[in-house]
Amino acid sequence: MSKIRLDVKKVKEAREHAKKIALNTQRFVEEHSTVAVERTVLRLLGVDGINEEGVPLPNLVVDHLKEKHALEDGAAFHIGNAMVMLKKTPQEIAEEVAAGNLDLTKIPVADAFERNLAVEEVAQKMVEKIRKNRGVREEKLERLGDKSGPYLYVIVATGNIYADIVQAKAAAKQGADIIAVIRTTGQSLLDYVPYGATTEGFGGTMATQENFRLMREALDEVGEELGRYIRLCNYCSGLCMPEIAAMGAMERLDVMLNDALYGILFRDINMKRTLIDQYFSRAINGFAGVIINTGEDNYLTTADAYEEAHTVLASQFINEQFALLAGLPEEQMGLGHAFEMDPSLKNGFLYELAQAQMAREIFPKAPLKYMPPTKFMTGDIFKGQVQNTLFNMVTIMTGQKLHLLGMMTEAIHTPFLSDRAAAIDNASYIFNTMEDFGNEIEYKKGGIMEKRAQEVLEETVKLLGNIEKEGLFRTLETGKFAGIKRPQDGGKGLDGVVRKSAHYENPFFELLLEDGVN
Repeated sequence: MSKIRLDVKKVKEAREHAKKIALNTQRFVEEHSTVAVERTVLRLLGVDGINEEGVPLPNLVVDHLKEKHALEDGAAFHIGNAMVMLKKTPQEIAEEVAAGNLDLTKIPVADAFERNLAVEEVAQKMVEKIRKNRGVREEKLERLGDKSGPYLYVIVATGNIYADIVQAKAAAKQGADIIAVIRTTGQSLLDYVPYGATTEGFGGTMATQENFRLMREALDEVGEELGRYIRLCNYCSGLCMPEIAAMGAMERLDVMLNDALYGILFRDINMKRTLIDQYFSRAINGFAGVIINTGEDNYLTTADAYEEAHTVLASQFINEQFALLAGLPEEQMGLGHAFEMDPSLKNGFLYELAQAQMAREIFPKAPLKYMPPTKFMTGDIFKGQVQNTLFNMVTIMTGQKLHLLGMMTEAIHTPFLSDRAAAIDNASYIFNTMEDFGNEIEYKKGGIMEKRAQEVLEETVKLLGNIEKEGLFRTLETGKFAGIKRPQDGGKGLDGVVRKSAHYENPFFELLLEDGVN
C-alpha cells in the first residue's frame, strides 16, 4: 500500500512510456559501436599497458582499425582472426600493432568457427575472473555482515591516490560504509584511460586500474580490521565509460557513477556516443554486481528543485528501463535524487519528504542514491549543519539507501577529516534516534505532501508521454532536462561512433547477459 496514496495507474503509465522511450533509443544503440566499446573489448581480452609515449595499447589498436575503416567489424573480429592465423595472444598482437609491425586488415580471414572459438576461450576466462570477484564480495558480506539501514557515503579527493588511501581508511574508521574516490576534473572528457598509480590531480584523483587496485586493497585491509565490508565507488561516466566499468569489474569495485544523461547534459558528451557506451558499461556492471549511481541530482543544480522535480522522476524512470535492457537488476539501480530546495521555501521540508517518499515507493527495490544540499550552502557552517540534519531525517524516514553525507563546510573548502567525522556523527545520531520513525507516521490524506506527490507524478507522466512522441534525442535537443540543450550531432566524441557491419563481433554481450549471474 502506498503511504502517500500514489495513483498506481499513473505509475504504470509512466513506466510504460519510459519503456517505449528506451526501446526506441535502443534500436539505434544496438546498430552501432564506439571506439570506447571496442577498447573495452580489448581490455576484457587481456590487452593492457602503454607504449613508450604513454599511449594505452587499446587506444592504439582501435585507432589502427578506425584508420583502416575496419572498426565496424569489431575489435574481437580482428583480434580473433589474428589469434588463429598468427598463433599469438591478444596482448602480443596489440604490442605488434603498437610497434607498427602488424596490419590487422592484411591478415587472411580465418574460418569463422575457429575465430569465434579462439576469442571466446579468452573471453570466458575474463568473465570467470569477474564472477569470482563478485563471489569474493558476497563471501565477505556474508562473513562480516551487511548494513540494514542507509550506507554512509563519503568522498575523498586529494589528487594523490596514496593520500586518498590515508583519508579513506580514516573515514572508514569514523563509520563510513562507502568511499567514493572522486575523479580528477576533466577526466570524463579524456578519450583514453591514464595508466598506473597517480599522485597528481585537480579536484580529484585519476581513475586508473592501478588506483582501483590500490584502494580496493586498502579498504579490504581496513574492513577486516573493523569487521565491516567497506564499499568502493568510482566514476564510469564520460568518454571511457565502458572501459572504466571493465576495470572496476576486474578490481572489484562495488559502486559506479554510470549515467549517459549526466554526461550529455553536464559534460557536453555527444548523446549518441554515450548512450551506446552506457549500454555496454551497464551490462558489465550488472554482471559484476556493481550498484550504479545515476545523476538526476545534478539537474537540480541548474534547475529549480520545486519547479523541475518531475524531470528528476522522469529521468529515473528512463534510467530504470535502460538498466533493465542491459541486464542490470533493480537491486543494483542507485537512482539519484537530491535534497536541493531553496531553504527559504515555505514548507520546503514537506516537499522534500514527499519527493523522497514517492521515489521510495515507485522504485521499491532500488538502493536509491540521495544527495545532500549543496546549491544553497552558504558557508555558514551552523546553518549548514541544520540543512544536513533535515536531509538526514528525510533519508531515515523514507528508507533511502546510498546516503551521500552533507558537509558543513560544503561551500568553503574540500572537507577536512574532522568535517567528515562531524558529518558521520550527525547522520549516525539521526539514523539511530529516528530509526523507526518512518514506520510510525502516516501522511495526512489530502494534505500538502500527498498533493505534492500527485502533482509531480502527473507532470512526469505528461513529460514522458511527450518524450515518447518526440524521441529521447529530440527531447535532449530542446532542453527539457536541467534546462540544458544539446544538439544530436554536437558535443564530444561523435567521431568515435561507427555503424556495425554484418560481420560485427563482440562475445561479451552474450556472455554477460545470457551466461550471467542475474
